[in-house]
Amino acid sequence: MTRVTELRDNTQTMTSTELRKQFLSFFEKREHRVVASSSLVPHDDPTLLFINAGMNQFKNVFLGIEKRDYRRAASVQKCVRAGGKHNDLENVGRTARHHTFFEMLGNFSFGDYFKKDAIAFAWEFLTTDLDLPMEKLAVTVFEGDSEIPADDEAADDWARFVPAERIHRLGRKDNFWSMGDTGPCGPCSEVHFHQGDHIPCSEPKGCLGLACECDRWMEIWNLVFMQFNRDVEGRMESLPAPSVDTGMGLERIAAVVQGVESNYDTDLFRPYLAEIESLTGRRYRSSAADDVSFRVIADHVRATTFLITDGVMPGNEGRGYVLRKIMRRAMRHGKRLGLAEPFLHALTPLVVESMQGAYPELLLSREPVRRVVHAEEERFKSTLATGVAALERMLDEAQKDAGGLAGPDAFKLYDTYGLPLDMLNEIAAERNIVVDEAGFEREMVEQKRRARESWKKAAVVPDRSAYGQIRARVETRFVGYETTVVDDASILALTIDGKEAPTLVEGQEGEVFLDDTPFYAEGGGQVGDRGILAGPDGVADVLDTQMPVSGLYAHRVRVRKGIIQRDQRVLARVDEHTRSATASHHTTTHMLHAALRETLGPHVKQAGSLVAPDRLRFDFSHFAPVQPAELETIETRVNDKIQENLEVRTEEMPLDQALERGAVAFFGEKYGDRVRVVEVNNFSVELCGGTHLHHTGEAGLFVLTTESSIASGVRRVEALTGHAAVDYVRSQRRIVEGLSDALRAQPEELIASAERLRDDLKKREKEIERLKLKLATGATEGDGDQEGRTTDIAGVLVWTPAPLQNYDKKEHRQFMDAFKDKHRNRPWVAISGAVNDGKVSVIVEVSPDVNKRLGADQLMKRLLPIIEGRGGGRADRAEAGGRFPERLENLYQEARDVVRELLGG
Repeated sequence: MTRVTELRDNTQTMTSTELRKQFLSFFEKREHRVVASSSLVPHDDPTLLFINAGMNQFKNVFLGIEKRDYRRAASVQKCVRAGGKHNDLENVGRTARHHTFFEMLGNFSFGDYFKKDAIAFAWEFLTTDLDLPMEKLAVTVFEGDSEIPADDEAADDWARFVPAERIHRLGRKDNFWSMGDTGPCGPCSEVHFHQGDHIPCSEPKGCLGLACECDRWMEIWNLVFMQFNRDVEGRMESLPAPSVDTGMGLERIAAVVQGVESNYDTDLFRPYLAEIESLTGRRYRSSAADDVSFRVIADHVRATTFLITDGVMPGNEGRGYVLRKIMRRAMRHGKRLGLAEPFLHALTPLVVESMQGAYPELLLSREPVRRVVHAEEERFKSTLATGVAALERMLDEAQKDAGGLAGPDAFKLYDTYGLPLDMLNEIAAERNIVVDEAGFEREMVEQKRRARESWKKAAVVPDRSAYGQIRARVETRFVGYETTVVDDASILALTIDGKEAPTLVEGQEGEVFLDDTPFYAEGGGQVGDRGILAGPDGVADVLDTQMPVSGLYAHRVRVRKGIIQRDQRVLARVDEHTRSATASHHTTTHMLHAALRETLGPHVKQAGSLVAPDRLRFDFSHFAPVQPAELETIETRVNDKIQENLEVRTEEMPLDQALERGAVAFFGEKYGDRVRVVEVNNFSVELCGGTHLHHTGEAGLFVLTTESSIASGVRRVEALTGHAAVDYVRSQRRIVEGLSDALRAQPEELIASAERLRDDLKKREKEIERLKLKLATGATEGDGDQEGRTTDIAGVLVWTPAPLQNYDKKEHRQFMDAFKDKHRNRPWVAISGAVNDGKVSVIVEVSPDVNKRLGADQLMKRLLPIIEGRGGGRADRAEAGGRFPERLENLYQEARDVVRELLGG
C-alpha cells in the first residue's frame, strides 16, 4: 500500500495547523529567525496590489538596500492573488489548485547558505518530518540557455538524494525566476509529487510529465537561487552574496499530507463546505456545477475576511474594487445554490474560528468583518435589482430592433451590476433573445488587457539605486530621542535629483546624509523634522527628513547661503517649536486611539494617520457615524488624561514581550524583533518609533474638529492640541461673537434664533412657490390666460400653455400637476415647455382614457426633432430636454397636428 493510500485511510493525518508549526519549528531549529506574516496590504511598494509571495516582505533585503540582524528566516505568509499581474480569479473554483487567498511556507537565506543546504533542508523536511514516500518525489532544475548555463550544481546536489531518472531539466519558463525586468534573479528548482496516472490529462499528445499542466505531477515546493542581477541595460552579473528564496503552498502540501487530490478536500476548506451544505441543503460532490459554487464561496470567504481584517474595504477602485469583485462573485454563486438572502457574512466567523490561532488579528475583527460583509451583501442585492431592470430595458430595445443583446452591453451589465453571463442568457432566453457571447468575451479580454497596462503603469518605481549604493557604506545613527542638536555631524554623502554629488550651492535643493542626526524621518504617520544644517562655508534649511531605505536618513535641504559639501562637519539643529508641536499631536493621537477603543469598542483599528505640527488625523475601522455624544465622551476622556499629567514612558523590548504586554501595532508599519513601546501610564500602550511628550499635561488642550466617512467601514477624525487647539477655540469664539452681533442674540440664544429664521424662511419659500404656481396657471404677462390656451380635438382637451421661464424640474412638474387636478373628469393631453439657461425641457402627459389611443411617449417621439432633444417615458408621461427655446410654439403646433392625426379630430 502506498503512503498516499495509507493517508487516505488514516483519519489521524497531520492537520494544517500542525503543518504550519512543524515547518516553522524545523527551520527554527536550523537557526532561522521565525518572522510573522506581514499584512496583505504592501508597505511602501507600488509594484504590488497585494502581498502575493513570502519574499515580498524581504524584497529590500534581497536588493541589498535593507539590512536585518539575521541572515536566515522562515515564515508562513498570507497571500492574495486576485488582481494586477497575478489574476486568475475566474479560474478559482473550477480547478483543484487555484485560490485567491493562500498561505506560503518559506525559508530564506540572505547571503548565508545556498543551493546545497537549501536542497538538503527541503529533502529532509519532506521525507523525514512529513514522511512523504521518496519514490513519489521528483525534481526539476534549469536546463540552461544561451545566456545562463545549465544548473549542474543544483542537479549534483539533488543527486545525493534523488535518482538521476527523477531529476528533470526544464527551460526558462519553468525553472528561472526574476524579481522583475531588472534586479535579482536566478535559476530555481521545483519539487513535484506524483499523485497518480489516474488523474485526467487533456494534453493531446500525452502527458508531458513534470512539464505538464495537469495534476498527475504536482509542484509542491519551489527553491529559488538568486545568484544574478540584471541591470537596466539587460546585462547579467553575479551577485556578491547569492541568496535563497523558497515557497511552498500550505494548501498544496496539506492535500499531499492528508492524502486528497484537491486542496478543497483538506481540513483548510472542509468546515466551510460543510456550513454551505447546511445553508443550502445541497451536498458537495453531488453536482459538478454546484461543486464549483461550493469551492468559490469557500475560497472567497477566506480572502474577504483576511482583506477586510488588514484594512481593505469594498470600493470602486484599486484594492477595494478587487475585494468587491471577490465578494460579489461569491454572492452570485450563492444565488446559484439557491441562497436568495445574504449569507456570506454568516460564514466569516467560521474563518476567524478556524484561523485565529495562526493569525490572532482576526479575533478583534470578527464582528466588524461580519458587518462590512453584510452591508456589502445588502448593497449588492440592490445593485442586482437595478442591473436586472437595466437588462430588461436593453431587451426591450433589442426586441424593437429585432436584434440580440450586444456583447458590449452584456459586458457592461456584468462589470457594472455584477450580472453573470449565465444569468444574462437565462433572462434573455425567456424572451427569445440571443446574447452575443463572443462580443462579451472580447470585452472581458480587453478589460484584462487594460488592467495589466494599468498595473504596469502603477508599478513604475523610483530609481533607488543611489540609495542602495550609499546605504552600503553609510548608516545614520538617530539620536533625536535624546536631543534636538548635534554639534559636529559629518556629511557622508549628498545627492541632487537622486544622483550623488560632491557639493550643494546657494539656492540648490538636494539630500544630505549624516553619520549622526537628531532629525526624525517621516514614519508611523509622523511627518519628518525640519530645521537647519550649518557648516563652515554655508547654511542649509532642512525642509523634510525621509528614510528611503532602512537605516538611511535623507535630509532634503535648500542651501540658504554659501555651500554645503561632502566630508564637512556641520551643526544639525531641529526646529524645536515644530518638533514640540508634532510630539504633542503624536502623544494625543495615542490617547485618542485608546479613547476610541474604550468608547466604541475593541474592534476599532487604525487605518492610517497623519501627525503634523499643526494637526492630527486618525482613520479607523468603525461601521457607523460616531455620534455627537460619543465624540464628546472621547474628547473629554483625552482631556481628562491630559489634566492628570500622566508620565509618557518609552522602552525598547522584544516584539513578543511588547505584544504580550498588550501593545497595539500601527497600521502599515514594519517592526523588527526589538521594538520601541510608548506607554501613557495605565491608559495607552503602542508600538511606535515617533517622538513624544514626557508628560501628557504638556499637550495643554485637545479639541476634536471633524468626524467623517472616508470609505465603507472607515471613519476619520481630525483634532488639534497645544497652541493649535487654543487658536482654534479663539477662532470659534470670534465666529460666535460675530453671529451674536449679526443676529442680535446672546450666544446661548443663537440656536433658537437660527431655528426661528430657518422656519420663517421655509414659510416664505412656500408662499413664493404658491404665488409662482398661481401666476403660471392663471395669467402671465404677454401670454394671457394659461388656462385659455386649450383646444378641443375630437372631444379631447389639448393644453399647450405658454413657455415657462426659469422653472426647474420640480416646479415644472408641480405646474403640470395643478392642471391635472383641475381636469380629472374629462379626457386631456397636456404639452408644456420650460426655458432655463437657454435650454428647453418638455413634459407630455396624457389622461388614462386617452393614453390607450395616444401614448405620451409616442407623441414625444414625434416632437423631439423640433428641439433636437433627447428623452422618453411611458404611455401616460414623457419628459425630454433639448435646445432652441424659440421653437416651442412650433412644437406646440406640431403637437396639436399629431393629436388630430392620431385621434381623428
